[in-house]
Amino acid sequence: MVLNMDYETIIGLEVHSQLNTDSKMFCSCMSTYQEMEPNTTICPVCVGMPGTLPIPNTSAIKHVIRTGLALECDISTESKFDRKNYPYPDLMKGYQISQFDKPIASNGYLMIEGSDGVTKVRVNRVHLEEDVAKLMHRSEMDESYSLLDINRSGVPLMEIVTEPDLRSPDEARDYLTTLRSILRYLEVSTANMEEGSFRCDANISIRRFGDAELGPKVEIKNMNSFRAVHKALTFEQKRQVNCKTTGERIVQETRGWSDQEGKTFSQRSKEQAHDYRYFPEPDIPPFHIDRSEVVELKKSLPELPQERRNRFKESYKLSDKEAEQLTLSKEMADYFETVVSAGSDNKEILQSSAKVASNWLLGEMTRLLNEKAQDISSVLIPPADLIELQSMVDSKTLSSTMAKEVFESMFNTGMTPAKIVQKSGMRQISDETTLEALVEDAIQINQKAVEDFLNGKETAVRFLVGQVMKLARGKANPQLAEELVVKRLKNL
Repeated sequence: MVLNMDYETIIGLEVHSQLNTDSKMFCSCMSTYQEMEPNTTICPVCVGMPGTLPIPNTSAIKHVIRTGLALECDISTESKFDRKNYPYPDLMKGYQISQFDKPIASNGYLMIEGSDGVTKVRVNRVHLEEDVAKLMHRSEMDESYSLLDINRSGVPLMEIVTEPDLRSPDEARDYLTTLRSILRYLEVSTANMEEGSFRCDANISIRRFGDAELGPKVEIKNMNSFRAVHKALTFEQKRQVNCKTTGERIVQETRGWSDQEGKTFSQRSKEQAHDYRYFPEPDIPPFHIDRSEVVELKKSLPELPQERRNRFKESYKLSDKEAEQLTLSKEMADYFETVVSAGSDNKEILQSSAKVASNWLLGEMTRLLNEKAQDISSVLIPPADLIELQSMVDSKTLSSTMAKEVFESMFNTGMTPAKIVQKSGMRQISDETTLEALVEDAIQINQKAVEDFLNGKETAVRFLVGQVMKLARGKANPQLAEELVVKRLKNL
């Protein structure tokens, strides 16, 4: 299927993010459930037993307000909870406590930067609800069945809904990575998609360029990574364009995404809109959001990723790409600044130190983190040890190649660079007398290269330096070795 450029893609996203709170949304059960045995962190409120009364979690409400402020939203003065009725088995009581017509935050936006420039994505609303239980599907022999783990039921869940402002899978991915970064900076959510604390449903349709009316909307579910979201949207836009060009009708429906098959599949029709029968939650009265508290929460907002990115470019003279990659993760940005702050207050030295730290973090650190599927928050190298390692390079104790080997050992063991160097004997030879002897040996052994140099072949110098490095088992200072080779050859 080839995308027909006569059509444009319209995408809106609904993100559900579990909030970092000690307890669940409407009860005192602890909200951490991932490592718990099924159905062990539940109570009568979680399972909706008759006679139970939900009590809203004020910390969750504050998290939503702070998120709304970070997304430039209007914060409501009056809000309320509503019952959203539906019959799926992951809600034992037959309804979900959510928000309908009076969300906590609305009418915001998020600016995203991509290959096509800066795009403003309008945020329709940010509201609060409770998460549902988890269904686990099993198949044994010829029998299929589902188990229900209620531990997740009642965990505070924030929903962030965009307007249909995204025009490509790339923009959708950029929006999600930017939003996740903001939530992590705010520390309102771990926003880990693989663990299910950051989940996305995508609404996608196509229309001819110039048309004002939107086409039939398809909702895609079951995407558990940014890569999956991008692949699902790419497949679906091609599928819909193919339907248009072949005359096949596009059905308004919910489709699932199969990572294994690399395609979407029909789950259920939405041509008859489901009536959730929203009505005000009778057990929770409407609540007032005090303006003075909103002002205080706004003051508590940290420096957000875009602000930090701009400061990194201005203060440290980093490139757009370097600043963006360093600030996507708050932990990475904090680590970077800790390393840089140990340097001089001199502006030029500070910027040079920042460039070196950026190279380490975006080079070897990122490579090893990706290989081990780890996050920098769990890395064993404290910033002070990275500073010490770089000082060994600056003092010519280690070559850059040696330093990379030491860094990998530090990453794997947590040992200090000094201990690794002492244990391995990995120390650069920068003593001129020692190197002069090695240079003399290299010249005596490789007379053909000497003749080549005398005949005007400058490449012979690189060859002889390589021979010196070989004799020194890679420990020679390469710059000094080259200087001594050239000096010796010119004296022949």
